Amino acid sequence: MKIAYNWLKQFIEIDKSPEELSLILTDLGLEVEGIETVQSIPGGLEGLVIGEVKTCQPHPNADRLRLTTVDIGTTSLLQIVCGAPNVAAGQKVVVAPVGTVIHPLSGEAFKINKSKIRGELSEGMICAEDEIGLGVDHNGIIVLDTDAQVGQAAKSYFNVTDDFCFEIGLTPNRADAASHLGVARDVAAYLKKEITLPHIERFKVGQEPSPIQVEVQNTEACRRYTSLYIRNVNVGKSPQWLVDQLKTIGIRSINNVVDITNYVLHELGQPLHAFDAHKIAGNRIVVRNAREGESFVTLDGVARKLSAEDLMICDEEKPLCIAGVFGGLDSGVSALTNDVFLESAYFNAVSIRKSSKRHGLKTDASFRFERGTDPNMTVLALKRAALLIQEIAGGEIVSAISDHYPEPINSFIFDVNLEQVRRLIGKEISNEEIIAIIEALHIEVRVKSQGVIEVAVPPYKVDVTREVDIIEEVLRVYGYNNIEMKQQIKASLNTSPKPDKEVVQHMVSEFLVSNGFYEILSNSLTKTAYLDNADTAVKIFNPLSSDLDVMRQNLLFSALEAVSHNQKRKNADLKLFEFGKTYYAIDDRYEEDQYLSLTLTGAMQHKQWNQPVQWCNFYHIKAAVDALIKRLHIKDLTSEEAEDPKIAYGLQYRKGQKILVSFGAVSLDALKKADVNGDVFYAVFHWGLLLKAISKNRITYQEIAKFPAVRRDLSLLVDRSVSFATLKQLAERTERKLLQSVNVFDVYVGDKLPPEKKSYALSFELQDEEKTLTDKQIDSVMQKLILNFEKEVGAEVRKS
Repeated sequence: MKIAYNWLKQFIEIDKSPEELSLILTDLGLEVEGIETVQSIPGGLEGLVIGEVKTCQPHPNADRLRLTTVDIGTTSLLQIVCGAPNVAAGQKVVVAPVGTVIHPLSGEAFKINKSKIRGELSEGMICAEDEIGLGVDHNGIIVLDTDAQVGQAAKSYFNVTDDFCFEIGLTPNRADAASHLGVARDVAAYLKKEITLPHIERFKVGQEPSPIQVEVQNTEACRRYTSLYIRNVNVGKSPQWLVDQLKTIGIRSINNVVDITNYVLHELGQPLHAFDAHKIAGNRIVVRNAREGESFVTLDGVARKLSAEDLMICDEEKPLCIAGVFGGLDSGVSALTNDVFLESAYFNAVSIRKSSKRHGLKTDASFRFERGTDPNMTVLALKRAALLIQEIAGGEIVSAISDHYPEPINSFIFDVNLEQVRRLIGKEISNEEIIAIIEALHIEVRVKSQGVIEVAVPPYKVDVTREVDIIEEVLRVYGYNNIEMKQQIKASLNTSPKPDKEVVQHMVSEFLVSNGFYEILSNSLTKTAYLDNADTAVKIFNPLSSDLDVMRQNLLFSALEAVSHNQKRKNADLKLFEFGKTYYAIDDRYEEDQYLSLTLTGAMQHKQWNQPVQWCNFYHIKAAVDALIKRLHIKDLTSEEAEDPKIAYGLQYRKGQKILVSFGAVSLDALKKADVNGDVFYAVFHWGLLLKAISKNRITYQEIAKFPAVRRDLSLLVDRSVSFATLKQLAERTERKLLQSVNVFDVYVGDKLPPEKKSYALSFELQDEEKTLTDKQIDSVMQKLILNFEKEVGAEVRKS
């Protein structure tokens, strides 16, 4: 949400700088995410001064140029070469001295330098409108009134002021602050000052009955509907002050009537809608729900199918507007409009929120209605807008205000214990100061008994309905920074489970990042095509789109969408990881599990002068998985081929009977679904099992062995079905004391071997921690290994 500094000052006297005010707003819970300087004229006419042309002579070397001397209030006159046909002695003009940066209406800004033009010195420039952004005229220089003061800054002469726009990260609970008035209320309470509301004393109702009759059929969704008929409106350009005010907060001017409704919305927080009165069939407005499947063309030219739950503003024949969300293409104000029907209403927040999501429409109006507006603001906003239309567009208010408000919305009334306020805040604040803060927030207070008050919270504070909410209001105005930290903090025993999952997650993240991985955070909503099992899908009742209609059942497609997004932007070399949850509906319950995924694709190392490009492969994802397991000190895992159908080939590690991690190459079918090119290698850890495995670890320390290790190699001929993991496990069972490690350093399958056989070259590291191994001991171990390989898997020892 954007708030303008100078606009705020129309409500409250502020003597704080924009930077100081941004800190106050943040302390009040309206976090300022950035401050932008906004200039109505680019460059703000900085450096330009008012000058007087003292002499004007033809240039000696150019027929179309003039040689002038100009007084800008300094000790000496400036000599300036000017090409404007209308320059003459005695004129008051706008001068850009040497060093001034000029911001023309079109083209890049440039700096004025001392130069020679056709042999004559020029010490500045006499400016035309378009050269300094004041207008589009380039037929000649700007000639000012004769009473213009020489030496005066042009910025001051043209009354150009800078404004500052605060970008506020408005949280959903602060609907009351979704306007300049709302923010000003908080600032006024903090600074202990009064608010000045817009003057509407000049508002006079017309004597005629309204030509438009209003009927509200759905009074639950439309709690209040106020309206007014304005005749003889001249729709056209807005005055510059209104254009500049809206421009400050990033809103483009459309026409004076629409600009006024936008202005009042951001000023008071009350959305308005202006209809062309002559386009209202039957001179009748009906607030009703749409008919299921009814078609409606919105202001953006899109034909939309309506739901029976959509609240609509209609005439006697057709819908005119999706209430509180978006207007219709054919009913809005245009250059041909003469009479305006002006609407100011209070709609049910849930109804507007559902319609906005259903049609994928997010507007300034829906932003406020779906959070909750002020039912007591509709009339004030209507009068404010009507007066501005009367002033700017020449409209005539012909009727009284029509106000349909069958059940007034009351304030939230409840008790507050002042001792409880002090207890939760943690500081002794007097009763008088607490009450003063509450009243400064426009909340009525009535003392009931000693230490207990009754409050009446206005309905625009939709989130302040309980005692604890009042305490929060008091604290943010009193100031979180005014609550001192005690020198001694009482500590309690930490009973959180071990290992702490947040600590482990942080450690894993740090490890992966240090190894070149980037963390991604994906939406848990996905599309049905990505599901593992549609029968167990957690479906969304009111999906934003068909691509976000179910909760995900795996992290793979979240990763693949990230890969596809990057590939389309020429960023194909990726190392990604994500912590995320999956969701299933089983019988009458929902289940969720957390996982950690790793994704590799593209080049691991780019081509250099001394080495070719190295593309990622299965062994890179295996190395990443093994390194993480080693970092977490997880042991006693068994390896087998991956069972996941989304993995074309790969492995899975079990801890006991459960799969801890699966990894390998992603199947072509999955790649095609996500529109991914090339190979992708993927691993997914079951995070709950991983934490459980860590909790059972007992890290032991031992002295580094003083005696040397010995390596022996064996070349074994085995059936193709025999895996290295099988051989390794067999070796570890055969020799538990001296065998330190088993590795494979060559695999051969080819013409020199029978078709059903393959050759493994294995290395064995042996070591005794208490003494040096003898040849006899080594040979004995190797013989046992050979015998068991031959017996268990039918291996043959290759001699050459």
